[in-house]
Amino acid sequence: MQEGKRQKQVAAVLQEELNEIFRRLGLTMIDGGMVSISSVKVTPDLLEARIYLSLFKVENPNAAMKIIEDKAWEIKKHLADKVKHQLRRIPVLQYYMDDTLDYVFKMEELFKKIEDERNEKDKE
Repeated sequence: MQEGKRQKQVAAVLQEELNEIFRRLGLTMIDGGMVSISSVKVTPDLLEARIYLSLFKVENPNAAMKIIEDKAWEIKKHLADKVKHQLRRIPVLQYYMDDTLDYVFKMEELFKKIEDERNEKDKE
């Protein structure tokens, strides 16, 4: 199912405000790595928001997710203060690890390995 116009608008507002909140709460740098919000998806009824977090060079991703989960109430409180005039209800926030970056790195490694093998065969 395709996202509606209102879903996209709400997701964009949430992502913008959450980025600011994460920066203010010091959640952009955790465990020696960088944390960023890669995307926000909102359900059609606008009652749930799935926040996908990209963790770059974070030593322990599970510990970083735990830190964010522990601050979830504080994050939602700040978010409610920011968007209370734009939304009737603040959606339930669910955090997920976005592993797209890891997938990209693995694919690049595989392509490099294939290229190296081809170069070795060409030399023979």
